Amino acid sequence: MSEKESLKQRLRKGDIIVGMIVPITVNRSQLDNILSRDTYDFIAVDSQHSAFNEERLESLCAMAQDIGIPVQFRIKHTRQAFLIGNLLDLGPLIIEVPFVEELSTADESVAAFYYPPVGKRSWGGNSLYGLKGNNDRLEYTRWWNSHGILCLQIETVGAVTNARQLAKPGVDCFTWGPGDLAFDLEAHPMYPFRNVDDCVRHVLKQLEGTDIRVSFRSGSRSLRNKYIDMGVTVLMERPEP
Repeated sequence: MSEKESLKQRLRKGDIIVGMIVPITVNRSQLDNILSRDTYDFIAVDSQHSAFNEERLESLCAMAQDIGIPVQFRIKHTRQAFLIGNLLDLGPLIIEVPFVEELSTADESVAAFYYPPVGKRSWGGNSLYGLKGNNDRLEYTRWWNSHGILCLQIETVGAVTNARQLAKPGVDCFTWGPGDLAFDLEAHPMYPFRNVDDCVRHVLKQLEGTDIRVSFRSGSRSLRNKYIDMGVTVLMERPEP
């Protein structure tokens, strides 16, 4: 395990971090080509809106570790937060939990993500991120608890309103679901914030004084400066022609 500054440390201090969204079926040559276009800090794959199996995730994470880039994985459903530990055993460094609105979901996610004494994650597995050369249980679990990154996705006006309460110890980042949040804004015409960007600004205001950051699926490299100027420090982009 490298002694250099970790991605979690960089994220929490507010460095600009850029991830690339890729299909879980991406192969090595395709991934090499995508990553050669710019400097990226992680790749992001999805199971909420995409086909998924555990063997493919494990294979992708192994390939990514061989390249030297961590994987962010969005789980399939909010109510599957209890499975976070099982999915982490397959090799992601970053977990994204979609559609988080209840404080109980934040608590459950933290408990499933971290090993004791911070959380309740079970020890085991041979594909853990960063495990190679460090099979000591206590050493690895201490390392994981200070390196793993947990993201909760903000997709409702309730979550926007209560973001500060969702900012539990152990949560590193709030990500965004602009499409679903737009649905909820349309369903609440009297809500004081009328678009996704205003909601982002409101959450950023609530997080002032904390080290929890905001991540946005900006999609295009051309939108980086727009969101960075707003205060977003983690961006997720898609491959461009």
